[in-house]
Amino acid sequence: MGDHTAFFYGTLMAPEVLHRVCYGPGAVGKDPAKTFLASQLSVQPAILRDYCRHRVRGCDYPGIVPETGHTVRGTFVTGLTDGDIFRLDAFEGNEYERIKVKVELVEESGRFVEASTYMYTAGEECLEKKEWSYEEFRRDKIHRWADDSNEYQQVDDAVEGDPTGGRHIKTDIHASTYTKLAEDKKVLNATV
Repeated sequence: MGDHTAFFYGTLMAPEVLHRVCYGPGAVGKDPAKTFLASQLSVQPAILRDYCRHRVRGCDYPGIVPETGHTVRGTFVTGLTDGDIFRLDAFEGNEYERIKVKVELVEESGRFVEASTYMYTAGEECLEKKEWSYEEFRRDKIHRWADDSNEYQQVDDAVEGDPTGGRHIKTDIHASTYTKLAEDKKVLNATV
């Protein structure tokens, strides 16, 4: 079990999206290893104060920006590993910045905990002044985020390009091993 915590307020509130990002393709529930990893996460409802969630123009996902007096309802997740955070950072891409915030746990009113979240940084002009709806996402758009969706390509590429699984260990042994693996993969692909 990892020691990282996060607050999710958009597509990552959907367990199937969170699991796909953190554990790669293949369904949790069918793969025992992925099922075990998912069981190490704890998820509960939480509220982020003084931020507002908006739709990103032309996209299925939202972004949050600071706005005094507003609140964002989402999920507080514990048990995330360094590798999970690496994959989440890749998934969020350059439109977002991971920041530390304090969120209030819904089931323990008045209890605030620290978590990482992803604040939208691509420019407020890209945001619609309309609240993003999780219910609408689940009802009308989740099918576009199925296991083989292009939305996960950045994550898959980042994981494939980092043999340390997000640990970023830089040693000659790891570099030579990765180079050898990459060469073997090219040879394998050429023979197929």
